[in-house]
Amino acid sequence: MKAEILDKLQDARRARRPVALVTDLGSGAQALLESGRVIGDDALAADALAAAMKMLDRDETGTVEAGSRRLFVHVHNPPSRLIIVGAVHIAQALAPMASLMGYAVTIVDPRRAFATDARFPTVTLSDDWPDEAMQRLDPDRRTAVVTLTHDPKLDDPALTVALRSPAFYVGSLGSKRTHAKRLERLRAAGLTDAELARIHGPVGLNINAISPAEIAVSILGQITEVRRRDAK
Repeated sequence: MKAEILDKLQDARRARRPVALVTDLGSGAQALLESGRVIGDDALAADALAAAMKMLDRDETGTVEAGSRRLFVHVHNPPSRLIIVGAVHIAQALAPMASLMGYAVTIVDPRRAFATDARFPTVTLSDDWPDEAMQRLDPDRRTAVVTLTHDPKLDDPALTVALRSPAFYVGSLGSKRTHAKRLERLRAAGLTDAELARIHGPVGLNINAISPAEIAVSILGQITEVRRRDAK
């Protein structure tokens, strides 16, 4: 591997930017693929670029055929993230499930009686106010955000940041009536109809979930459905 490619690869990994190293198995030529940009010996024709980008979007490392070429695409993606606003009972079920699925989980809740290491021993906790925490966490296109508090003072600021970010999923707990009132508040705060349409509310797949664990399953199911649909 050439020094230029290695340096760029290390830079991308440090900055948590999705990147793939593409190697032509015939010639040995290599290129680094990041956000559609190609760096290195191999310019990657349109078909090769499309095939490699598909692998990158799907988090898949492996071999692809592009015309007469055989390429090995080594994906170096950071873990996907799940930001949960609200250290509530549903979060106690949702956080470990998401961790098992490979998500780096952060729980945001300024109420220190809720966000404790004893209740959430294996995930990152933030006791910042949600708007400050979300600005610091800076959701990207590999981030899902879920608000669970039912408290507009906590949920609404987090949603405002999330809806204006590239986060691939934004969901919020609450009934249809609660969600309608939420939309009114956020619209009055200046969010557009297009931004508001991104909210999955009521959050989760409609599986008639009742218990916190069942609701967590419905949320993760919907996150997975959205993520895999967008990567097709």
